[in-house]
Amino acid sequence: MKNAMDLVMAAKARITEVPAADAPAAVREADVLIDVREESEFAAGHIPGAIHASRGMLEFKLSANPALQARDLKVLVYCKTSGRAALAAVAMQEMGYLNVRSIAGGFDAWVAAGQAVAKPEQPNFG
Repeated sequence: MKNAMDLVMAAKARITEVPAADAPAAVREADVLIDVREESEFAAGHIPGAIHASRGMLEFKLSANPALQARDLKVLVYCKTSGRAALAAVAMQEMGYLNVRSIAGGFDAWVAAGQAVAKPEQPNFG
């Protein structure tokens, strides 16, 4: 019986991962950057310019948004450490997307490399 890590390893064998050092260039080159973490993770900080589509809702959000339906979009996905992103990239490939890559090491690698993080402003009621 397979476990989650078995599925992630199989997914990683089918996708292209961008090394963390090359991630800033990959972000600039992408037509769309998708954060597949949970809403609370995204709200705590994300890569600037990313849109949120949690792993569990990804296929539905892609199908519902006409701007994301072109199968030739250059898509870059990421999660916390790269497991969910690998699964998401495979799902997108199965949906017919032709150019999907993920960031090796995910958001944690992005932060560790000292890259910019966007954090929504909290209201000040003071």
